[in-house]
Amino acid sequence: MKRAAVFLDRDDTLIACNELPPPREPGAKGDLVDPTLVRLLAGVAESCSQLVQGGFTLVVVSNQGSVARGIATPGLVEHVNDALRARLHMPALPVYYTPFHPKGRVPYFTREHPWRKPAGGMISAASEELSLDLAKSWMIGDADRDLEAGVNAGLAPERCLKVGNDGLSFAAAAAHILYASRA
Repeated sequence: MKRAAVFLDRDDTLIACNELPPPREPGAKGDLVDPTLVRLLAGVAESCSQLVQGGFTLVVVSNQGSVARGIATPGLVEHVNDALRARLHMPALPVYYTPFHPKGRVPYFTREHPWRKPAGGMISAASEELSLDLAKSWMIGDADRDLEAGVNAGLAPERCLKVGNDGLSFAAAAAHILYASRA
């Protein structure tokens, strides 16, 4: 039987990123590359716990173009993902990420890829591998590309919620999902 999921962007949705210092390319917004700096945003831990208690499978889907730009390695990305899992007290939290970026410096990773948001490849792959029901699933992210990835993977647009400065708080998004799932 397929399960409902909440797909979550990582940086600036679950953890603080853009206000942190480099290492990062000058002027580039983006990826947290230091696991010692992983800090959950307000309401994230409690809300993730409530979503799991509400029967949802949580899945992180994240562009990590810092690998293509030569700022991080896949191993470093995994260390940050492990720090996220530890802070959420969810050691088995599935994290899908794409290291590709079309404007990278590392030749192997310098290209577009079907997993790179706004494409829906990560969500589709997770759905298939984890036996998830996209018709009952949601996406939470801080950027339009996160929401577009959800729609491109087959999620209903009204199930793609934006958080952050011009959207809901993470706690409000989680509460909305829990309320809608009971209706």
